[in-house]
Amino acid sequence: MDSSDSIHDQSSVEEKKTSRRPANTAFRQQRLKAWQPILTPKNVIWIFFVLGVFAAIVGGLLIYASRMVSYIEIDYTDCGASAKEEQLPMPSDLVKSYWRNSDSSATVSASWNKTDNLNHTYAGYEVNGLTNCTIQFQIVQDMPAPVRFYYRLENFYQNHRRYVNSFNADQLLAKDVSTTTLRNSDCPPLAVEDVKEEDGSTTTRQIYPCGLIANSLFNDTIGNPVRVGVGGTESDRTYPWNEDDIAWDSDKDLYENLTDPNYDLIIPPPNWRKRYPNGRYSADYPPPDLKTDQHFISWMRTAALPSFYKPWAFGNETLIAGTYTMDIIDNFNMTEYKGRKSIVITTTGPLGGKNDIPGILWLALAGFFIVMSLLFVLGNFLRPRKLGDHTLLSWNKVPSAAAKGKGKAPAGPTIGMSTGRDM
Repeated sequence: MDSSDSIHDQSSVEEKKTSRRPANTAFRQQRLKAWQPILTPKNVIWIFFVLGVFAAIVGGLLIYASRMVSYIEIDYTDCGASAKEEQLPMPSDLVKSYWRNSDSSATVSASWNKTDNLNHTYAGYEVNGLTNCTIQFQIVQDMPAPVRFYYRLENFYQNHRRYVNSFNADQLLAKDVSTTTLRNSDCPPLAVEDVKEEDGSTTTRQIYPCGLIANSLFNDTIGNPVRVGVGGTESDRTYPWNEDDIAWDSDKDLYENLTDPNYDLIIPPPNWRKRYPNGRYSADYPPPDLKTDQHFISWMRTAALPSFYKPWAFGNETLIAGTYTMDIIDNFNMTEYKGRKSIVITTTGPLGGKNDIPGILWLALAGFFIVMSLLFVLGNFLRPRKLGDHTLLSWNKVPSAAAKGKGKAPAGPTIGMSTGRDM
């Protein structure tokens, strides 16, 4: 054997060992069998039609689920300014309702009256000079449990960037926060306040809880619905509801109660001071327990849109059809925001409250798919196009024998190998 041949064989072996080329297998060379659908006009027509039928079914089910919900919404924004001491009908455009089944088109009437200079007790302290709005409305049909009670605000922008950031998380967790820290937080201008004391001196106090969100807390007091026109005591005619467990459990972990507050250091937010003697916290009238104040926790979860619902309570009993009255202490002034406020009583369906928008969107999508399928049918009928020979597609060609084996092909790869598809 010639020495040159042995050297050549040795170099070939070394080249083979050091080569980084993947093995010539179907998996390594991406020649696994795959489905290659051909989007012919007929296939596209059927695809669009089937998608349209599917979207129509989903949209119909969503609309049906929404129509299974009954609700009544009453706008009482103008009660303090427009209502009188005697019971008078409310403008019809302030009352909206929907009732499932045959009563869906029933017209609901409502009336209101107000009482000025009312006294009400908040946490043991009596506040006077309040306005009470009494609303009388009809429940056309029984509303099965669970019955949800909401208040709705319009044109109230909780999504403003400065408003959303206006709180201090450590303060809400009852941690010791210095006055300097609050000054440099996101709470200003409602972080600290210079207060003139009774002896004439001026001290700097921390606003607890600080920030714009807490100060603008919805402070109307909504009473339970009381049925009228039937016998029994008032307690028997009062619909029971629960104002607990209306906030998210995850949100409750963001708050703690002050265990040993320094009453010489903290002061209520400006909009809260009417509920405390001299606008101050004290041992007899301490700060609220934020950990258990469900309405406060719900309010602090800011809304993404300027019109939103906030939960107020829920009932686990059927709200029987009839005429009801509801007392609302009108504290929350919406004229500053040029907004509206309403109470909403509603049942729930499989997907929550009444909302036709998802069903309408699905039906619109179904219409789009069906219209597109009809356009393809019309185009294929008026201007049909001759299709090419599918066997000439690269993945339908049979690769060479060398390409199927594990050895190196003497010539370049076939078209089938270049596409990585082998049928």
